[in-house]
Amino acid sequence: MVIKPKIRGFICTNAHPNGCAALVEQQINYVTKQSYSEGPKNVLVLGCSTGYGLASRIVSAFGYGANTLGVCFEKPPTERKTATAGWYNTAAFHNAAKAKGLQAHSINGDAFSDEIKAEVIEYAKANMGKIDLVIYSLASPRRTDPVTGEVYKSTLKPVGDTYVTKTYDTDKDLVHNVELTPASDEEIANTIKVMGGEDWERWLSAMSDAGILAEGCKTTAYTYIGKELTWPIYGQATIGKAKEDLDRAAAAIIDDHKALSIQANVSSLKALVTQASSAIPVMPLYISLIYKIMKDEGTHEGCIEQISGLFNDCLYGDAPTLDEFNRYRMDGKETNDQTQAKVKAVWERVSQENFHELSDYAGYHQDFLNLFGFGVEGVDYEEDVDPLKAW
Repeated sequence: MVIKPKIRGFICTNAHPNGCAALVEQQINYVTKQSYSEGPKNVLVLGCSTGYGLASRIVSAFGYGANTLGVCFEKPPTERKTATAGWYNTAAFHNAAKAKGLQAHSINGDAFSDEIKAEVIEYAKANMGKIDLVIYSLASPRRTDPVTGEVYKSTLKPVGDTYVTKTYDTDKDLVHNVELTPASDEEIANTIKVMGGEDWERWLSAMSDAGILAEGCKTTAYTYIGKELTWPIYGQATIGKAKEDLDRAAAAIIDDHKALSIQANVSSLKALVTQASSAIPVMPLYISLIYKIMKDEGTHEGCIEQISGLFNDCLYGDAPTLDEFNRYRMDGKETNDQTQAKVKAVWERVSQENFHELSDYAGYHQDFLNLFGFGVEGVDYEEDVDPLKAW
């Protein structure tokens, strides 16, 4: 079939296999040109198929030659419908790993469930050495508690007070004000259940109990912290409460697994276009503005540059950048005072009339299309392609 993007709101309902493969190849090519020191041998990536999780798997495999085991939740293709982008990304990763003689295995299912945890443990015991790096990069709007069976849904709301701010509607090409009502205590608690650190802890405990964690194993969970412009919907909001719980979980993991000397840290990464960020009020406008500023400064980075730096400078670096909460900070090029002063000044000026002049919405939209394998240079989008790509 000839595959064209089908965009609905902040998502694209299809994906292009050749475009996804080309973007995976670009990331692999970037990694193979970098220099890496000693690093992981057996890596588990939870949320391995897109964004920062996919980049983590690529750096582990093609930067360090590690065996990788990935967990994702993706829809396979049919004869009439494409797979999700993560499915095609994973297929491309597997093909490239096989060509290089690298061990790679992926499990498709709900990473929050005990069944998938058991399947991961079974595979690791039979086919890998002990896991020495666990990447937690899950993003989901809901989670089923494996103990109670209760389904929790996350909410994107401020905490405490109603919040009025500017945003950009990508559907209507419209800069406008949005009023966000505060979350209830129940909504805050539910968001923490979905996006907090409980499941991260459960993964490490299950793996430790099964004896598949290496002594000195490293683990990190990815987050975004941001600065004043995004704090009302991130840091001081339901998401922020969940992110605070990640800090609690990191400390608990260290304390609970002292015998293995596990190193657990939250990693704060820069703002990028993702399926999650596209859905969050404020973020399309903020990201469009910060992209232009950081590109003008020469400091803009994508997923693969951020994760390559995280591995080299923090996870396996001699002097990692840590904040007072023991988090790795890879977001300094975005959140430094000078860059934030620039974006605040533009934020005050931006309006419907000057948005496209002041922003890099073209770059934002390009990254959005790339999430689904579209808009990739060198890919023939008029070609009749087979959607039935498999891992």
